[in-house]
Amino acid sequence: MLYAGVIQVALCGLRALCKDRRAVTSVEYALIALLIVLAIVGSVSKIGPELAVSFNSVASEL
Repeated sequence: MLYAGVIQVALCGLRALCKDRRAVTSVEYALIALLIVLAIVGSVSKIGPELAVSFNSVASEL
């Protein structure tokens, strides 16, 4: 029940955004921000294990 209510509220908000032309710019900025976040998450998840190995080797030397 709660899930259906959340979807209905989201769809109402989406319809309101589609009718309001001022929201187009904010949607574009949101998409740009999403791409930036995805790039950061992707690079951190790729670099993370390599950094962990480096920090572990330094820690074992100490």
